Amino acid sequence: MQATPPPRARRGGAGPCRGGGSGGLHDRPPGAVPCALAHRRPTWRDPVARVLVFYQYYCTPRGAWGTRYYEFSRRWVRAGHAVTIVTSIYDKSDLTPTGFVTRLDVEGAHIIAFDLRLSNKHGMARRLWTFLLYSLLGSWYALTLPADVVVASSGPISIGVPGLMARWLRGKPLIFEVRDLWPEGAIQLGLLPSRLGRRVAHAFERLCYRSARVVVALSPGMAEGVNRVAPRARVAVISNAADLELFDPARGGGEAAPVGAPPDLNGRSVVLYAGTLGRANSSTEIVDLATELKARGADDVRIAVLGDGYERPDMERLARARGLENLVFLGLQPKAAVAAWHARAALTLCAFKPYPVLATCSPNKLFDSLSAGRPVINNTDGWIRDLLERHDCGMSYPAGDVRRAAEQIVALCHDPARREAMGRRARALAETEFSLDHLADRFAGLFTP
Repeated sequence: MQATPPPRARRGGAGPCRGGGSGGLHDRPPGAVPCALAHRRPTWRDPVARVLVFYQYYCTPRGAWGTRYYEFSRRWVRAGHAVTIVTSIYDKSDLTPTGFVTRLDVEGAHIIAFDLRLSNKHGMARRLWTFLLYSLLGSWYALTLPADVVVASSGPISIGVPGLMARWLRGKPLIFEVRDLWPEGAIQLGLLPSRLGRRVAHAFERLCYRSARVVVALSPGMAEGVNRVAPRARVAVISNAADLELFDPARGGGEAAPVGAPPDLNGRSVVLYAGTLGRANSSTEIVDLATELKARGADDVRIAVLGDGYERPDMERLARARGLENLVFLGLQPKAAVAAWHARAALTLCAFKPYPVLATCSPNKLFDSLSAGRPVINNTDGWIRDLLERHDCGMSYPAGDVRRAAEQIVALCHDPARREAMGRRARALAETEFSLDHLADRFAGLFTP
């Protein structure tokens, strides 16, 4: 749905960050300043709306994670809104705590970060404990911080707890954002085996959707999933966004290798996978794809993997056992380095395990690739496949069919004219449908009824 942004009011800007506790960050993000007057609450002059966001994975471009709320919040601040984001410490973020509660300003947005460590490498019990504790702590701020509208960005689904507190105990309008379909994703991946646990999770999910003034879904498939659970919910599709400036192909790169690139990549086509190596991702399939390329004698192609996660050690062991010199692991990289690798790549890879719920995902790697003007090789059977086919800016293969994937990769690597034409269409799609400015404005249009 298309939302109309609220009219701009006189900009009061964001005043100094004020709140309980003290501190800032080591290696602060761009525009970050430590909070002063720590005993006072945040105050702003004439904001259009006071926006309170609950999101556990906040990150700036210095980190190695998506920057949706960093980018959105600084645009909202420029539009005159007062933004507070309550978050925790994700291991791919650049946030470094200076106490149990760290407060700072990042380009006018007030960040409150709990020293609750979160990692995809953690076991399920530890992650559930972190989610629960964040929800309890966040509820205090949901009940005490000034707000005209509250945004709760899930997953995990427990992020709905502080949102519901603000909605039902303070009467604040709630925008509930669905970044992943929970608990359906956990159920399909076998992470929630208890029948009672499933019932409770589904009931809580339904309550979140029904309590929200609007539900923001990051893909059409997620919107359908929301409406299956809560048919009367008002749903707006606002996907992840394209950073047109950072990933601008006009900034160069081409055949030049990024700093620290293995010399083995020189003169070869690079297929880039930039993302999490977790339980939902087709990590073994990437190794199998490299094996197939080696068997085909495609010595001029290398797969570069940027990222980390639970399955990375197993991937590396398997690659060593198979003697795969065409598969390079580069670890976590900050956003600027990810952009440099996109500039070097010929193609990018978007691969997930073949669970139906994962066909609804809205991965940052897709939008980074579109921004960089790079064709996408995709294995999901959902809205991403439809998008790539409709705009002819990538190719899809059935999950697990590495022979088909290798055929597509070799064909595009050896056909630069077709590959570059696909890349131009990818960039045009990013500019027309997925720009940060456009999507941030659409989201801000939901702050008022």
